[in-house]
Amino acid sequence: MHISRKVAGIAAVAGVVLATFFLWRWLDNRHAGSLTLYGNVDIRQVDLAFRVAGRINAVLVDEGDSVAEGQALAQLDADLLTQQRDEAAARLEGEKASLARLERGYRVEEVAQAKAAVSAATALSENAAINLRRVTAMRTSNAISQKELDNARAQSRETAARLRSAQDQLNMLLSGYREEEVQAQRAAVAAAEAALNRAEIQLRDSVLTAPQKGVVLTRAREAGAIVQTGQTVYTLTLTDPVWLRAYVDEPDLGRIKPGMAVRVLVDAAPDKSFPGKVGFISPTAEFTPKTVETREVRTALVYRLRVQAEDPENLMRQGMPVTIIVEEAARP
Repeated sequence: MHISRKVAGIAAVAGVVLATFFLWRWLDNRHAGSLTLYGNVDIRQVDLAFRVAGRINAVLVDEGDSVAEGQALAQLDADLLTQQRDEAAARLEGEKASLARLERGYRVEEVAQAKAAVSAATALSENAAINLRRVTAMRTSNAISQKELDNARAQSRETAARLRSAQDQLNMLLSGYREEEVQAQRAAVAAAEAALNRAEIQLRDSVLTAPQKGVVLTRAREAGAIVQTGQTVYTLTLTDPVWLRAYVDEPDLGRIKPGMAVRVLVDAAPDKSFPGKVGFISPTAEFTPKTVETREVRTALVYRLRVQAEDPENLMRQGMPVTIIVEEAARP
């Protein structure tokens, strides 16, 4: 009886040991299936400037304002740019009219006039030829002098030359303008269209817009200021999407890949987590940045990665430290 109780006690102790062992292995497996990384919210800023020079007519947002993609931020005085656009449009219309005239050819009235000139020159040439034959016959019988014959021949040659000139003029009118002239005018139309497009682009550039969703960090110019091309007017902090910069140790590099889901924790909201996913993983190793890790691991090789996080409540601020947990990181 005493031996039975002793065996039962041993069995109970063994059961507790086994249960503890399996619980430890289960917790160890859970821990091994996740990967914790540390990093910061990426600092993403852009300096905004006009692509054309001019006087600022209005500034429409202030520091700290949230802006949407495509929202107007400032405007230049566009009177001169509008005038340049209108001049380019008028020049284009003139070049198009000239091209249409060349492509249509000469007017009907000009062709009719050339035909009439040919008819008149033909009549004169025929009369001169008839007169030459008559004078030649008369000279054979010595009825007229040699001088009169020479005059008749000269008149015949002159009228024939006038006829050829009139016929050439008619042929030119009937065939239209030369192809080289038409091509040159088409090139002039293309140049005028390009000038108009440039003027329209410059007019649109008189309005400075936000390239992405963000928050105005700095307003560097005020209304009435004269700015040159490229001078910063606003500095915009980009807030969408939220990018996180973190580093993974070389031994853990095989446990993480682009597209994996993560949870993001921030000190500003300890009771919340934000979803995200792994994006870019650098193919090049680098030493741990001194601003991120401790002194003991500053010389360790790590790989930089980018995580795109969702922040609907706008709690994350650029440069803020974050903790990134990759729940399903495969064990090595």
